Amino acid sequence: PHYPQLNLLQTSTMARNGIAKGKNSGHVTEQRERAVRPSRSKGKLGKRTALCREIAREVAGLSPYERRILDMIKTGGSSADKRVYKYAKRRLGSHKRAVAKREDIKAVNSKMRAKQAGA
Repeated sequence: PHYPQLNLLQTSTMARNGIAKGKNSGHVTEQRERAVRPSRSKGKLGKRTALCREIAREVAGLSPYERRILDMIKTGGSSADKRVYKYAKRRLGSHKRAVAKREDIKAVNSKMRAKQAGA
């Protein structure tokens, strides 16, 4: 049989009722606020890393496949988003990375357009 996934956070926040049986069984205790574990912030972009990446992008520019994606976005068309996604997915290997790259290159494109409009 299929058992539903137990949501640990939900069960730990429910108040106990002092009765030995039932859903909220157990000794009545006060729920303490748990400290946030360092593992919760894993993968979050730090200021230093963001700055380093920004400088690297400025100095090195776009890689050839990124330039091709930028060109696809510029030429546009009705299904440009889908084509860009498919191309990026083939290059990067996963859905998540492809979508992130597409949004990143779109941001680069909009930044370039804003620069052109301002200059």
